[in-house]
Amino acid sequence: MKAKLVRTGKPMSLSAPQFFFARTRVTADEAFAGDVVGIPNHGTLRIGDTLTEGEEILFRGVPNFAPEILRRVRLGDAMKAKKLKEALHQMAEEGVVQLFSPEDGSPAIVGVVGALQLDVLKERLNFEYTLPVEFEMSRFSVCRWISADDKAETLRFIEAHRGDIARDLDNDPVFLAQHAFSLNYEAERWKAIKFATIKDYQVRDKAA
Repeated sequence: MKAKLVRTGKPMSLSAPQFFFARTRVTADEAFAGDVVGIPNHGTLRIGDTLTEGEEILFRGVPNFAPEILRRVRLGDAMKAKKLKEALHQMAEEGVVQLFSPEDGSPAIVGVVGALQLDVLKERLNFEYTLPVEFEMSRFSVCRWISADDKAETLRFIEAHRGDIARDLDNDPVFLAQHAFSLNYEAERWKAIKFATIKDYQVRDKAA
């Protein structure tokens, strides 16, 4: 069976959907409103996604909030760096943390709203991926999504702040500031730039 993933506009195979009963899994041949069904996939689905039989049904979805804690992940075994990168990407897709990749190529930064999320991330990386990690302070403490009515203005801001720009999981640009004073200073200098604390769940542009 195939369904349309509205966010991308592409078809997706629904192979072996399952019901969960405690530790037992049963193939779901039929489901009704209210049923909870597991759909095996390799990072294709995200929280807030909509699957249809072809209709363009759009929901606002689950927004992202600007993280209040930014940390770098320190891995004891450098040989497992690629595995850590994949694991962090998976955790970000699940919504455990937010992941930001600096434009200057420096190591990724994880962002969370509360410290408990870091504990969850650490435990899951250890037990699910065999990746014992520690967290290091980042030089940044403030994160904001940036945009402007004039796209060229956004690009100018990015070029002027290359060392303070990162990309989120959707490749949208964020500005990383050392503290609130730095953010307010840049906001005064760049009146056309919007510094957002909330990012609505993004869906495919119908015109795409």
